[in-house]
Parts: sequence; structure tokens; C-alpha cells
Amino acid sequence: MSKRSFKWFLLVLLLSLGPLAAVLPAGSTPPEGQPAAAGDVAWMLTATGLVLLMTPGLSFFYGGMVKGKNVISTMLQSFIAMCVISVVWIVVGFSLAFGDSFHGLIGSPSSFLMWRGVGTATHPALSPTIPLMLFGLFQLKFAIITPALITGSFAERVRFSAYILFMVLFTLLIYAPLAHWTWHPEGFLHRWGVLVFACGTVVHIAAGVSALSAALVLGRRTAHVASEAHTPANVPFVVLGTGMLWFGWFGFNAGSALGANGTAITAFLTTNTASASAALAWLLLDSLRGRKPSALAACIGAVVGLVAITPAAGYVDVGASIVIGAVGAITSNVAVHIKTKSTLDDTLDVFPCHGVGGLVGMLLTAVFAKEGGVIHGGFRLLGYHVLALVVVSAFVFVGSYALLKLVNLALPLRVSRGSEEAGLDISQHGESIYEDSSHEDMAAPLSGRMSIPPYDPVPASRGVRPRD
Repeated sequence: MSKRSFKWFLLVLLLSLGPLAAVLPAGSTPPEGQPAAAGDVAWMLTATGLVLLMTPGLSFFYGGMVKGKNVISTMLQSFIAMCVISVVWIVVGFSLAFGDSFHGLIGSPSSFLMWRGVGTATHPALSPTIPLMLFGLFQLKFAIITPALITGSFAERVRFSAYILFMVLFTLLIYAPLAHWTWHPEGFLHRWGVLVFACGTVVHIAAGVSALSAALVLGRRTAHVASEAHTPANVPFVVLGTGMLWFGWFGFNAGSALGANGTAITAFLTTNTASASAALAWLLLDSLRGRKPSALAACIGAVVGLVAITPAAGYVDVGASIVIGAVGAITSNVAVHIKTKSTLDDTLDVFPCHGVGGLVGMLLTAVFAKEGGVIHGGFRLLGYHVLALVVVSAFVFVGSYALLKLVNLALPLRVSRGSEEAGLDISQHGESIYEDSSHEDMAAPLSGRMSIPPYDPVPASRGVRPRD
């Protein structure tokens, strides 16, 4: 099938979804719970909007870090996730994640196919005080940002159409099972007692580990092989994106209490405190290495703190959140330093920050949890968390690697060398942030640039076909 025929197929498929929903049988009616609590509904509507804001925030955060010729493409990769995953989730994604469980592994695709049975009544198991429809919308925002996080690893070299295909497959075959394992009452990680308050395994570890596999499959950028210094296009964009992420993260974590209650307040407090602690720890560690306190470092540290506290937010007290934020930042900072000295080309350090940060958060959740944590005399929870990390990491790495190879058979994952050197803004989208796209350096005085030390050159990966 030619590219043009494939695009026509996708357009016809999209237009067919509405009529398909109209002719599908109603299906079984899910059980109804007690009447919805107005206060919980109001808070969860707010939290859902806050979590959605995180994805545009991520687009600024990533967009400011890449080279000027790739800003638009990088930001669009986050934005388009809101469009694609919103449709995928309605069609079958929510059903796979939260439908009737098949042995704790995956939900039935028929339970909520095309949003059937997802109404304004509460659900006794999934959403006891808010409508099931609102619960589904809240969970949608988590599904949106996860593939968007991965894009930082293959920024500046991925083909847009191939990324779209990978995003759909990742959501259906990796994200949805992880969400089912962790948050569905019958999911096997949930039955083990693994504590994942807001995400951890499902979002950040999944995105970080998948990012590692993506960096390996796509190989190194030509600029990386040539040991060219990486110059962020716009540090103020990074600061703006961090502020939006920090703000939206209150919905991410406090919203995961699924109600306006004391747990939500605790999660709000620990989220803010951990992020502040992490930003300070990152800056202090950089200072000890002789570096100047940079805005870029403060922003990365703050985001790592948010990542680390997320699985623990509602389970620990504020004192523990200071430790979790600082330890997460120090560990990720060291991981970034090690990666910089290696030949791995994870463009925006997704694995060292989200993967390692999420891993630290999961382990420290088992240490500091008020019920079952190591400091309260319990080691059983820590053992299950370690086992969960092994299972999830192996599943995500192998699954993502296989999906990337599969996508590359259908659509080349990587752009050609000429397209990469021209920049993805022009070569993939026909747009540029510069009036004259041949003069990238005209924005240098306003960019707040910061050079990153060069890397040791090695031959680029041969695992991906580059094409125009």
C-alpha cells in the first residue's frame, strides 16, 4: 500500500467510527454504585483539566531543549498525542485498561467498546463517588502524556507518521495492560498490594524504559556521532513548560485520590514539596561539580522530583517527600552524567530522568509508606515493589523494542540524513520558527543557550531504515 493510499485508509477509518458506534449493540450495563458526590465531581473535573494541561507543558519543556530547527516538530509530537490517544481511548483503550479482567492481565475489549456503558452513574469498584465517564476522562489524560514523554528520546530524528503508528500500538499493547495490572481491582499488581498512587510503573517507568529501547533502535543523531555540542533553542520555553507541568501535576497526583478529601490534600502537599526539594538538590549537586546554577538544571530537577513523588504522593508524609525528591534528583543527575559519557543518544534524557526517577520513587514508596513501609517495620511491600519493577521493565523494554522494529517494517522510523540535517520542522512539517530557515543563528541572542559537552563518536545504528 502506498503512503497516499494509507492516508486515505486512515481518513475513511476515522470517519467510519461515528456510524460504527451508532450500530453497535448496547452491550451489558456496568454495575451502578451510590449517587455521585458533588464535591468529588467538581474536584475531579478540575483535576482532569489540570492533567491535560501537562501535555502542552511538556511540549514547551521539550521544545525549548531541542535545536531551533526542531522546535515545532518536537512540540507537535506532544500536541498530536492529545488528538490521537483521545480517539484511541474512546474506541477501545479504556476498555482494555479497565474492562472486565482476563486473569488480571488485560481488560475485555468489548466491555466499553466505543465508550458503550460509560455513563454518568458511579461504578462501585472503579469510581464509587464520581461518574464512570469522568473517571474514564481522567484516566485518558494519563494515557495521553505517556507516549508524549517517550518522544524526548528520539527527538530530532523520528519520522512523524511512524511515531503516530508507534503511539497507537504502544497505547493498546503496552500502556493499557500496565494500567490494568496496576489500577484495575483485579489486576495482578494490584492484588499483590503494589502501591502506585498516581503512576510510577504505568507512566514514568513505562515511558523511560520505552525511551531507552527507542534510543537503541533509532540509533544516534548525525550531530551526536560528530560530537557536536547540543544547544537548547529556548530556555525560557523550558521554564514555562516546567511551570505548566508543576501546576498540572497537582491534578495528576491530588486527583488520583478520586475525590475532594484528606488524601488529595496530602498528595498536593507532598507533590509540591518533593519538586522543590529536587530542584534544590539538582542545583546543589551541579554546584559541587563546579557548574553555575542554571535555569535548565533547576527545571529538570523540579520535574524529576515530580516524577519521583508520584507513586508515593498519597501514601507518605511531607518529611518523606523531601527525601524522595532529593534522592530522586541526585540519582537522576548521576544517571544523566553517566549517560553523557556513554554513546547512548537519548536526546532529552528521558530514561535517566523519568525511568530512573520513577524507579527511585517506586522503591522509596515501599520504604516510606505509612502502611507497610520499611521504616514501619515491613519488608514484604519492598519485595513486591522490586518484583513489580523487574516485571514491568522487562515487559516494556521487550514490547517497545518489538513494536519499534515492527513499525519500521511498515514505515521507516527515521528520517533521511538530509532531512535530519535540515531539521524536522522543515523536512517533516514545512514550518520554521525562523523567518529565513537558513539562518538558525539569528535567534541566538534571545535563546538563553547552554552548551552540553560533546560525546565520543561511534558508528550510527544500522537497525533503522532512513528515507526521505
